[in-house]
Amino acid sequence: MIRNASSALIPLREAAILLSGAAAPVEPATVPLAAALGRVAARAVVAHAAVPAGPTAMRDGFAVEAAAVGGASAYAPIFPARPPPWVEAGQPLPSGTDAVLPPEGFADGMVVADIAPREGVRGAGDDVAANARLIEAGTRIEPLHLLVLEAAGLEAVDVRQPRLRVVTAGTSSLDTVSPLLGRLIARAGGATEAVRARGVEEIAEAIRGGTADAVLVVGGSGFGRSDQSAAALARAGDVRAHGIALRPGETTAVGSAAGRPVLLVPGPPEAALAAFLALGRPLIARLAGARERSPRRHVLLRKIVSSIGLSEVVFVRSGSDGVEPLGGAGLPLGRLVQADGIVVVEPESEGFRAGEEVEVWAL
Repeated sequence: MIRNASSALIPLREAAILLSGAAAPVEPATVPLAAALGRVAARAVVAHAAVPAGPTAMRDGFAVEAAAVGGASAYAPIFPARPPPWVEAGQPLPSGTDAVLPPEGFADGMVVADIAPREGVRGAGDDVAANARLIEAGTRIEPLHLLVLEAAGLEAVDVRQPRLRVVTAGTSSLDTVSPLLGRLIARAGGATEAVRARGVEEIAEAIRGGTADAVLVVGGSGFGRSDQSAAALARAGDVRAHGIALRPGETTAVGSAAGRPVLLVPGPPEAALAAFLALGRPLIARLAGARERSPRRHVLLRKIVSSIGLSEVVFVRSGSDGVEPLGGAGLPLGRLVQADGIVVVEPESEGFRAGEEVEVWAL
């Protein structure tokens, strides 16, 4: 369906279903841990063994049996039959020892400090228990996840990484929006292949081409004489909705081609970003099998006024006392760059009062 400028706008929820309702998670791939950062775990990861495997020194010092040196002090030293072995932090404790005496606790052949059993010691499984679930399926892998995976001795992990074909449509030689969306796709756990196309036939071919799991077309989604993305999608496949009740981003379109979802976003940065956050990022999450992100609740420092019937994306900046609305449609780059989240005003709402708690989605 190619919409004209006077047609009714499709509700955002309906557009989301039309775009990604039938999308299924992509096939898992096994990657080394070095390549897993930012990707989405395809399966739960379980520790095969306890970490550490046995009692391990938490500090440098002398390995002792606590019961054998109980009550030792500088005034009542204990003379061991042989000097206790020295251990470095992270080393296994020698057999027959259960504590690590600080370096100053043994001097001139004497134990001069008392110590309790397991003091200075990390027990077997204290870091990670055997068969513990380290990551749940659908979790985006962060640096701390890699820390525990490496500690558990894993070398690879199964992930899902959707690939998006980003088609830049239009005649402008300066394209700052497509690189931005590419970086946001990577942050969401996807990968990109970038293509530039002009004209209906070339854009249609770009939409059909490649091996990506979904297509994102940037620019040319409006109704001007040079806007050709919707016509190109109609030629390449199927336009399911053109014109979304989303501000900014009313000229967004959704459809399919070559058996994969296609999202057309407007060229202006704030509109492209709003359309991507409202429709593109949820699509990537679905393709990656990612767990749903949750918004955080913050106090609104200034009121937001919205029109009934539109889902409105308002960019916000976080502060110590709450979030400040920066604006939505037509927001200048100098203000857009200050945003670190969005508030989505539902079409049934006229906005929010200052001091009201609102749900804020991180960029």
